[in-house]
Amino acid sequence: MKKNRKIRYQAKKPVRIPDTPGDFRTVFASAARHHQSGQIHEAVTGYERALFLNPGFADAYNNLGVAFVQLGRIDEARAHFERAIALNPGYADAHNNLGNSLAAQGRLADAAAHFERACALDPTLVNAHNNLGTALVLLGRIDEAAAHYGRMLALDPSHAEAHHSLANIFKMQGKFEAALAHYERAIAIRPAYAEAHFCRTEIKTYHPDDPELTTLEALATRDNLPADKAPFIHFGLAKALEDCGDYTRAFEHLRKGNDLKRRQIHYDESAVDKFFARIQKVFDAGMFDRFQGEGDPSSAPIFVLGMPRSGSTLVEQILASHPQVHGAGELADLDIAVKGVLNSGDRPGPYPECVPALDGAALRSMGEAYIGRLPAVANGKIRIVDKSPSNYLNIGLIRLILPNARIIHTTRDPIDTCVSCYSKLFASGQTFSYDLAELGRHYRRYAELMAHWRSVLPSGTMLEMSYEDMVDDPAGQARRLIDYCGLPWDDRCLSFYKESRPVNTASAVQVRQPVFRSSLQRWRRYESGIGPLLNELGDIISSSPSLSLRGQNTGTAEAKAIAKAKAAA
Repeated sequence: MKKNRKIRYQAKKPVRIPDTPGDFRTVFASAARHHQSGQIHEAVTGYERALFLNPGFADAYNNLGVAFVQLGRIDEARAHFERAIALNPGYADAHNNLGNSLAAQGRLADAAAHFERACALDPTLVNAHNNLGTALVLLGRIDEAAAHYGRMLALDPSHAEAHHSLANIFKMQGKFEAALAHYERAIAIRPAYAEAHFCRTEIKTYHPDDPELTTLEALATRDNLPADKAPFIHFGLAKALEDCGDYTRAFEHLRKGNDLKRRQIHYDESAVDKFFARIQKVFDAGMFDRFQGEGDPSSAPIFVLGMPRSGSTLVEQILASHPQVHGAGELADLDIAVKGVLNSGDRPGPYPECVPALDGAALRSMGEAYIGRLPAVANGKIRIVDKSPSNYLNIGLIRLILPNARIIHTTRDPIDTCVSCYSKLFASGQTFSYDLAELGRHYRRYAELMAHWRSVLPSGTMLEMSYEDMVDDPAGQARRLIDYCGLPWDDRCLSFYKESRPVNTASAVQVRQPVFRSSLQRWRRYESGIGPLLNELGDIISSSPSLSLRGQNTGTAEAKAIAKAKAAA
């Protein structure tokens, strides 16, 4: 999953000036007050009026850009930030804002350049420093990001956010002791720093008499904890209590954390359902016959996809341990490349309905655009892993634009997959995972879509890797994986947990360890609370190859547990 970016734009605040009707400064101050009070449309009108009165007013261009961002009009916002900089090249806030708008459009390298410029112009502009660090991480320039935060701390050792960001980098690198030290420093500076408390729980194992449990429990009962911070505390406390074997109380806090998070996000289940149906309708078997041999011929990409928490990070880590493979993490490049081609000419309709009207040249352009966006890798690396789980939606498209790419679908026990999703506070996305019933229905849609892909794609298009098989036979499954990718065997793939590459997903801690069995059938710890999930999964449970319920014998422990959980729903 991708790293959470809290976009921080800088708008000039209103200043006290004489109320001179028609004066551009008076108009600007009034617009800025509207802006601060959340009256965005009124603010836009005011800023545009100020610019009519004074077309060379850089502050008005900057603030108008911020307002357009808040209205979702990123292209217009970027143009206004660029105009502010043209008028005032030393405008640090505008450089920071332009960097944010570029980052929102996927132009991270350009964004980083403007963040760097903002930091150089105003070393005290904290937002720009944080944005630069985040951009560097997303660009894979982890060491540069760490050095940047180090410089921030040299200037201000009590900067809690810099400590937290540096700790996140150390966690990605598997340097857990260093990460803990910086999380603890951040908490010492800011005792109610919810994100730091949460992240610390992810890399620490708790015991019942740990004093930090008392701290987390006290924070969980606070009435004045901001609503957007409370989920961090509840999810963190749930993990700590699970470490202690107190599964009843752990699930109570999981439920509270998920309920709070669900109220803070937008998830249109109906729209998602329709999108899945549209994909299945458009991508039929005839399409793959028609476009056979089209697309970019590169065999460099390896797509690892599937439901979150199904073993995709483990598969990527095994692959990345091979000297000829680069693990690039969760990339957004496929979506950006495809949209870039579709938006470059007369678009034949919305996606995916536009696909049948495309020709081979368009498909090759999409494939070439994707290949062109992949990160540069060291000599000797000939394959690049794109581990974006949600690309299971795009398997048909991948086959059309990159017919020689390898596609690996990771699977896991459906209940374990869903419970693991429910137990994670994701940095972004996965909006379906914060309600048990919605989560179960989403898994059902995913399972139906994967069945569709199996029925329409040419034989051998993808390799399916079961998490349970990887736990039972890690050596055999690793060899199967490497062989599918057409690579020579390398023993380093069996010691994947020693690989030092940064890992920026919810599984960053687990992949630093050998495969372990404790995650199998984890759902039974919470069986009394997951009835809504089991009801929605229905017959998927009994038909799953990874679960199978021992031949669906209703006398088995698994079937009894499921029946008990459903009854408790």
